[in-house]
Amino acid sequence: VMADVGEVLMSVLSTIRVPKPGDRVHKDECALSFSSPESEGGLFVCMNSFLGFGSQYVDRHHARSGQRAYLHITRTCKAKVDTLFYFMMYILENRGFDVDQQQYEEDVKVVILPDRQEVTSEDLGAMADVVRERWDGEVRQESRHAADLKQLDNGVKIPPSGWRCEVCDLQENLWMNLTDGKVLCGRRYFDGSGGNNHALLHFQETGYPLAVKLGTITPDGADVYSYDEDDMVLDSKLPEHLTHFGIDMMTMEKRTMTELEIAVNQRVGEWEVIQESGTTLRPLFGPGLTGMKNLGNSCYLNSVMQVLFTVPDFQSKYVSNIDKIIDEAPSDPTQDFKTQVAKLGYGLLSGEYSKPAPDAGDENGASEPRGDQIGIAPQMFKALVGRGHPEFSTNRQQDAQEFLLHFINMVERNCRSGSNPSEAFRFLVEERIVCQQSQKAKYTQRVDYIVQLPVPMDQATNTEELQEAERRREEGDSSALTVRAQIPFAACMAALSEPEILTDFWSSAVQAKTTATKTTRFASFPDHLVIQIKKFTFGLDWVPKKLDVSIDVPDTLDLSTLRATGQQPGEELLPEVAPPPLMTPDVEVKGILGSHVLDDSTVSQLCEMGFPLEACRKAVYYTGNTGIDAAMNWIMGHMDDPGSNVLDRAVDWIFSHLDDLESMDVSEGGRSAAESEGGRDPPPGPRVRDGPGKYELFAFISHMGTSTMCGHYVCHIKKDQQWVIFNDQKVCASEKPPKDLGYLYFYRRVAE
Repeated sequence: VMADVGEVLMSVLSTIRVPKPGDRVHKDECALSFSSPESEGGLFVCMNSFLGFGSQYVDRHHARSGQRAYLHITRTCKAKVDTLFYFMMYILENRGFDVDQQQYEEDVKVVILPDRQEVTSEDLGAMADVVRERWDGEVRQESRHAADLKQLDNGVKIPPSGWRCEVCDLQENLWMNLTDGKVLCGRRYFDGSGGNNHALLHFQETGYPLAVKLGTITPDGADVYSYDEDDMVLDSKLPEHLTHFGIDMMTMEKRTMTELEIAVNQRVGEWEVIQESGTTLRPLFGPGLTGMKNLGNSCYLNSVMQVLFTVPDFQSKYVSNIDKIIDEAPSDPTQDFKTQVAKLGYGLLSGEYSKPAPDAGDENGASEPRGDQIGIAPQMFKALVGRGHPEFSTNRQQDAQEFLLHFINMVERNCRSGSNPSEAFRFLVEERIVCQQSQKAKYTQRVDYIVQLPVPMDQATNTEELQEAERRREEGDSSALTVRAQIPFAACMAALSEPEILTDFWSSAVQAKTTATKTTRFASFPDHLVIQIKKFTFGLDWVPKKLDVSIDVPDTLDLSTLRATGQQPGEELLPEVAPPPLMTPDVEVKGILGSHVLDDSTVSQLCEMGFPLEACRKAVYYTGNTGIDAAMNWIMGHMDDPGSNVLDRAVDWIFSHLDDLESMDVSEGGRSAAESEGGRDPPPGPRVRDGPGKYELFAFISHMGTSTMCGHYVCHIKKDQQWVIFNDQKVCASEKPPKDLGYLYFYRRVAE
C-alpha cells in the first residue's frame, strides 16, 4: 500500500509548487463559498494555485483545472474556555480585534483526486527523500545571514505607522531591509497588484539579504524574507535587529492595548443604547439572518453589506444568478468582483451559515444560545474591495458612508452591461442659482446617491438642559450626567432645503461678481433613499469631533414638496456667456483673471484633459466657479473662437478616454463627475428611476465612538415587520431599536 501511495504522489509531484513571496495561500476560506477548515468536510487547498475549496466545490475545480493534489485541512474544537475569558474575548473582538475564541485541533493531509486517496505525514516519513523534501519545503529554516547580519549605523529609526515605499510612495506590501532600514515595496503579483519590486531591486543593487514585512511584527516574531536564499526564513536575532531601527515589538503591542482601553471606556451610554445592552435579546437564525465575523475593525463593512443585500436589486443581480456566476467564474475566482459579491450575498441570504456558534462556557451545550453565530468571515471580499485603497485595504476603522460610496463605485465599474443594482439609489439633483442683482436664473443637474442632512445644533429643543450640564462640567461636578442634544428632524430638513447664499458668483447677466442664491431640489426620486446625518465635524481647534445628538427620525417620509420644478413661468435664464475679449495671455491673467479667485482644482482637471491653461482659466472665470461641467461646456461652446485651434488635441483626448470618463469615481459628495449634467433635462437612457417621493424606513446603521476612525458600527434592519439588530456575528430580535441615534438611514419607496 505504501508503494502505491508513493507512486501516486510521485505522479503528481510535478504539479506541486512551494509558495513563494507574493503567492496568496487561501487556507482559511473557500474561493466560492464560506466553507473553512472548521466546516463539515474541511477545506481543500490546491497545491499548485493555492486556492481553497470546500468539499462541494473541490471536484469541480479538479475537473476544470486538471489539478489532483490538494492539502486537506480540518479543524475541530478541542477545548472550551471559561465564561469570563469568553466575555473578554468577545469585548476585544467587537472593538476591532480578531480573536480566536476557541482552541482547535488541526488535521492536515494530502488528498489526491479524483479518488480522494489520502497521504499523511506518516506516509511521507517512509517515502523517498525527494518527496519528503518537497513536503518539508514550506517549513522555514534559520537564515544563514541571521547570526552575523551587518547593520548600518545610519541613524534610521522606523515609526510605528505611516509607512510608505521610499521610491514610489506605495502604502501596502512594504518590507524593511534589516541592514540599512530602507522601507520599500514588495514584488508585483501576477495580476498587477502587490508592489513595484523596489525591495527586490534594492537587494540586487546592495546585496543586503534580509527584509521584514511591516505590519506582521508581533511579540512572537514576523515575516522575514531572504533575497539571497530566495525564501521565507527564521531570524533568531530578530528582536535585536529590529531594536537597531527603533522597533520594540512589546512596546508596539502595549500601545495597541492602551488605545483599545481608551476606546472601550468612551461614550459608554451610547454603546449600551445602540447595542441594546440593557435587555436580553432573542437570537435569530435562518435565511437573511446570518452574522458576519469581525475581521478586525470590519464592522463598517459588515453593516453596509447586510443592508445592501436587503435591497431586491442586489439580491436579483448576485444571489438569484449564483449558479451561473460560479459556472462562469475565472480560473482565480478570488480576484473576480462578481464572484465574490455573489458569494457574500448567498452567504448572507441562504441561511446555510446562520447556525449557533459553539458555547464557550458550556461543555454540554445545554445553555440558551447567546445569539452569536458561526456566520461568515468575508476575508476574500474585504481584501478584494479594499485592494489599492489607502484606507479600506487596512485593518483600521473606517467611515461606513465612505465605504458605501466606494462599493457603489465598484458596482458601477463592474456593471457597464446588464442590470446595475446601484440604480436603486441613484437620483438627479437640480440646483437653481438666482442672480440677486438681475433675478435671472441658471439650472444645472447632477447625479447623487446619498442625501447629506445637516444638523442645526442651534435648533435643539433642550437648550436649557444642555447649558446646565455644561455649567456643571465646567465646575468639575463629576456626577453630572451627559445630556444629549435633541434636534427635530424637521429642523434638519429645513436646513437642507433652505437657499444657500453665494457671495462670489460671477453673473453673466451683469458681467460682474455679485450675490446669488442656490436652491437644491430632487429632479428624480430613487427607489431607495439613503440619508446621512452629518454628525462628524471639526471643532474650533480643527480637531475632528462627533455631534452627540438625538434626532426624531420618522418611520415614513414624504419629500414631494422638495421635487424640482424647473424654469418658472415668466422667469428669465442667465444668458449664455459671451466669448472673452481677445488679448494676450499676460494681459488676461493680470488684468481680468487676477482679481477673481479661481477654483484651482477645476482648472487642473481641465488642463489634464489637454486644454490650454489660458482657456481653462477663462472657462472657470466666465462660468463663475460653478464646476467642471459648466467650464467644459463653455470651452466646447467656444471652439470656433479665433486662436482656439489648439483645443483640437483636447477633443482628441476626450474621445480617446470615453471609457475612463464613464467610470469616473463618485466624489465625497456622492456624485460622479462622469454623470454630472449641465442642462435641465434628464440624461438620455435609463440613467435614473423616478416615482413618488414617499418612503418608509427599513434599515439604519449606527456608530458608537468619538470619530469614524474608531468605535464600532451595528445595523438594524426591518424584516417581516420585525426589527433585527446585526452586531457582527450576533443577530437578534431588536427590542428597542435606537432610531434616534443612527448615522445612515435607508428608506424604500411606498407604492401609492
